Amino acid sequence: MIDETIEEIREMQTHSSSAVAIKAARALGELADREFATVEEFRRSLDRNASALRRANPSHASLQNATHEVVDAVEAADPDTVEGAQSATREAIEDVVDRIEHGKRRAAERAAERLDDGATLLTHDYSSTVLEAIDVAVADGKRFTVYVSEARPRYLGRKTARTLASYDPVDVNLIVDSAWGTVLPRVDEVYVGMDSIVDGTLYNRVGTFPLAATAEEVGVPVYVVGSEAKVIDGGFVFENDFRSPSEVMREPAEGFEIENPAYDATPTGLLAAAITDQGVKEF
Repeated sequence: MIDETIEEIREMQTHSSSAVAIKAARALGELADREFATVEEFRRSLDRNASALRRANPSHASLQNATHEVVDAVEAADPDTVEGAQSATREAIEDVVDRIEHGKRRAAERAAERLDDGATLLTHDYSSTVLEAIDVAVADGKRFTVYVSEARPRYLGRKTARTLASYDPVDVNLIVDSAWGTVLPRVDEVYVGMDSIVDGTLYNRVGTFPLAATAEEVGVPVYVVGSEAKVIDGGFVFENDFRSPSEVMREPAEGFEIENPAYDATPTGLLAAAITDQGVKEF
């Protein structure tokens, strides 16, 4: 399970950063069912597998934090038996998963409260927290028109559009990324998810920066929604993930190189506010 999860994270089959962190934490639970001769052997295995999960995607702050928290909790418990170490691991995993899920849910609820009935929104990429916010608002009887940009080259926005299309009170419009400037004059607010906010910079799916810059020029506020655990003051160095060139162009590149960054860096000065489970932080 751990090897499969590492490969899944590496290949980005799981797109939501919260889901990635939860999968990584739960994958470590496999060690709680294995046999180990000593506590030290178990702790070495836990640390080694947690490190392997982190290396699968160094850019995911929530993934880094979740796996560190599990390891740190077991170290703090200082168990003297293998069974005790495994029990501490299970407990730590459940605590981490509960914190992530609660933070995501509360952030979505706060965002839903701010969504006006009848508003026209725009979102980019696939954010499970933004989708949950719209779902909560729809359950409260609100209706929306939502523009969804494709988030090329992996077209994750199409997944968002399909999900929103299942909500009767939502009128969904899928657009190419380069159409932001065309549709933003019709939009009331932009909502995007977050991979992390580190020292005044939002790291999120590539395309977020030009979207925020265009929205700033047009005068449309941009809100980022996510768990407070993704807001980091220091101690985390973001590493971008460069995807396979084949995602951009299937035929061989002859005479030129293809760069395919997964994320970009958006100055928070371009954002109206971050909506988290802890509250609303205006920039």
